[in-house]
Amino acid sequence: TDGTVFRIHTKAEGLMDVAVPLELVFHLPVNYPLCLPGISINSEHLTRAQCVTVKEKLLEQAENLLSGPMVHELVLWIQQNLRCILNQPETGSGSEESTFPTSPTVDDGLWITLLHLDHMRAKTKYVKTVQKWASDLRLTGRLMFMGVPDSSENFQSRCGLKWKEMQRKND
Repeated sequence: TDGTVFRIHTKAEGLMDVAVPLELVFHLPVNYPLCLPGISINSEHLTRAQCVTVKEKLLEQAENLLSGPMVHELVLWIQQNLRCILNQPETGSGSEESTFPTSPTVDDGLWITLLHLDHMRAKTKYVKTVQKWASDLRLTGRLMFMGVPDSSENFQSRCGLKWKEMQRKND
């Protein structure tokens, strides 16, 4: 939480001369520029693996600029080199497993989040909102509904029956 965080929206030339909008988030620690900034890359036009690769390349470039202000140089560098990065074989359709663990600054790990919504009236609206949040944050996962009225879980809890017992009685 120490330091400064800021977001830069820019565009860089991607594959087939298409301008790719990029969102770059830089976390400058208190002892910046003597240490590397934290960098996050986001773009709706790039896959997660491509964003990770772009981040890794930016961090490699930042190592060359250590001990001096570098954010402006990094933004210019990505604008000039995005196409080259995306043309590299490991960036195109590489698996996330091959690029993810090599990130030197962040251990994303596995996160499990439980969102409890009480008195949900408009299920479709909530689902769309949660899906939008997940998309904006580039998260993957599943939505599960526990105790939804008329679901088997809710019915069996009201009746005191386990689902297997209920199935056997109906056979």
